[in-house]
Amino acid sequence: MKRARFARVAAVSAATLLASWLGLAAGAAVANAAEIKVLSTVALKAALDEDLLPQFARAAENKVVIKYDAAAALKKQIDGGETFDVAILVPALIDDLIKQGKIETGSRANLARSGVGVAIRQGAAKPDISTADAFKRTLLAARSIAYGDPALGGASSIYFANLLQRLGIAEEMKARTKLTAPGESAKPVAAGEAELGFGQISEIVPVRGAELLGPLPGELQVYTAFTAGTAATAKDAAAANALIKFLTTPAAAQIFKKRGLEPS
Repeated sequence: MKRARFARVAAVSAATLLASWLGLAAGAAVANAAEIKVLSTVALKAALDEDLLPQFARAAENKVVIKYDAAAALKKQIDGGETFDVAILVPALIDDLIKQGKIETGSRANLARSGVGVAIRQGAAKPDISTADAFKRTLLAARSIAYGDPALGGASSIYFANLLQRLGIAEEMKARTKLTAPGESAKPVAAGEAELGFGQISEIVPVRGAELLGPLPGELQVYTAFTAGTAATAKDAAAANALIKFLTTPAAAQIFKKRGLEPS
């Protein structure tokens, strides 16, 4: 009961803080409404689409157009000439774009991070993943698993493929593996097409019909950080910077947390 009450209070506090910040931002932004093109890693999709971007767009009266993909895939697109105003990628890729002069140095901002988690179908039995040994036994006992295709460049997908190699079970699991598009490893689980799914926790939490069994055990866990930056060629740098500033507010951090992310 106390925990539920605390969660409600936290949600109200987040909403209040957001309303306050957005109210202040709106006054400065309404007169200069702009379209902001964002290229973002798919790991932030639920937090951005369902919570943060609609609130920002309503208050600032800016239209936000967003494209999601694996961070590595978006970086290749930018290198190939894709235009954007804000990029949300992993830190190393943002830093490389800064070195290339494609992102303004002073605009770089860390937003959040996500660990890798395990998805099960909602209501299914919960196998043990508390230790590395237990996790390996659970994998070997699973009839089928799903994770992102490493060839598509997702950080958690590449990590998990390498983890199977480290555990010495990659070949054994191959016939039971379903590879997915970036960010969609929990969908086959929800549909009953895979027993377990593995991906960023923030990509598992929003999927209806699936639930988060838990994070990888500590000794196997890895975190991916997500960093934003404004393009050097942004059509409206002030609007782009305002969006990034909004995404770094304490209220936004609370929403990221609700969506399975942690402070970066």
